[in-house]
Amino acid sequence: MAEKSITTGQYVRIRQTPASVGERMAAQVIDWLVQAAYIAMWIWIAPKFGTLMVILVILLPVLLYCPLCELLAGGQTIGKAIVRLRVIMADGTLPSPAAYLLRWLLMIADGMPLAFMGVLVIILNRNNQRLGDMAAGTLVVKLRSYNKIQVSLDEYDYLTRDYRPTYPQAADLSLEQIDVIRRTLDSDAPERIGQLSLKVQQLIGVTRRERDDEAFLRRIERDYQYYALEEI
Repeated sequence: MAEKSITTGQYVRIRQTPASVGERMAAQVIDWLVQAAYIAMWIWIAPKFGTLMVILVILLPVLLYCPLCELLAGGQTIGKAIVRLRVIMADGTLPSPAAYLLRWLLMIADGMPLAFMGVLVIILNRNNQRLGDMAAGTLVVKLRSYNKIQVSLDEYDYLTRDYRPTYPQAADLSLEQIDVIRRTLDSDAPERIGQLSLKVQQLIGVTRRERDDEAFLRRIERDYQYYALEEI
């Protein structure tokens, strides 16, 4: 199974391996058994209660089992916890309540009684996503591979442990702005680099100390990364 690697805006690398079809099916079977056991327990107790109580105590918890468990347990149902799986967003963060709800709503398309469709979609999808995952932007990953690896300064050949930033104001830039700087530097277009250098100086209120505009922008990028790493 291919490992999916993401580096966030805070330069935290997330390595995660999508759960296989077999692992997802095993977790689902366990969840079905849990739900069946819950129903069986309440069927035995139910005659003592009225119809409204049966609906509130039996039907709703079973119907909302997946989204409630995943919301309360950080992306896990009982089955997923046993098989050691977790639902996460594609960027490595925990899903929002709306994402959990959307995954659940689309169970009608790729869950029982049309489970074969969900399995087929998972097999054909490179990230092993079912329709609900694709719509919600989520992944089901192996918990043991869901590790946030702090990126050390040594992983950057220009950022040694004694690195001293020149422009503290670089920390105020956004990841999108740094991406613009990086793409401009990669373009190797002197005129664009000069224009962007001037714009960055005006934006963060500094005067260039480097010999040229390219050196200045590279220093800004490195200083930004330095402060981003400090926050980890």
